[in-house]
Amino acid sequence: MTGFVATHSGPGPVPVLALGDVLLVTLQGELHDGAAEQLQHDIAQRIASSATPVNGVVIDISGVEIVDSFLGRVLAEIAASSRLLAARTVLAGMRPAVALTLVEMGLTLPGLGTALNVERALSLLGRATSAAPTAHLEEGA
Repeated sequence: MTGFVATHSGPGPVPVLALGDVLLVTLQGELHDGAAEQLQHDIAQRIASSATPVNGVVIDISGVEIVDSFLGRVLAEIAASSRLLAARTVLAGMRPAVALTLVEMGLTLPGLGTALNVERALSLLGRATSAAPTAHLEEGA
């Protein structure tokens, strides 16, 4: 995956890369509320307006140290809107501290599959978007 990673560290929009039938978003550092809401809109627009069908969205959060309740809600909303547009969403690279914080806050991420890294997320989507059953995607955090 080297060379395909988009990062976000400024106030501008978060890049959304297309890798075949999958959209890849890599979050780095803090994602401000406006940028998170814009990302949600951008992903839905890309899925709906893509010339080729988008079957999956991978959101890499390995560079995110804190997922607060707002960002958790935005991630769940991205998954919900993507699912309505016929695309699966996988959250990749969650740090153990982030997972523990989400559990302590009682925040679940419905509709989001999880993977340890981007490579595994793409693999999960590859199995899920072919004829294989979607039971391989683990829901929640």
